[in-house]
Amino acid sequence: MLTNLIIQAIAGAIGGNAAGAASKDLSLGTLANTIIGAIGGGVGGQVLSALLPTLLGSAANMDVGALVSQAVGGGVSGAVITAVVALIKNKMA
Repeated sequence: MLTNLIIQAIAGAIGGNAAGAASKDLSLGTLANTIIGAIGGGVGGQVLSALLPTLLGSAANMDVGALVSQAVGGGVSGAVITAVVALIKNKMA
């Protein structure tokens, strides 16, 4: 469980920075992109694991497919959450 969360948080941080780099309108700055992405990746990855347990699998048994799916789920979640937070911030400004 902890391994999954670490993988998802790291992938989320990468996804958050990728979302910020993709569009300057979605960038919150490197540190904020990393933090929001890591939180989004961890939370989103855990939600995806609960909703789609057979698809994402468990990285505890160190299966390559499970590791990749955890990373993809965390990365996408981190990018999406970072983009949503940036859009909300921009609308409020």
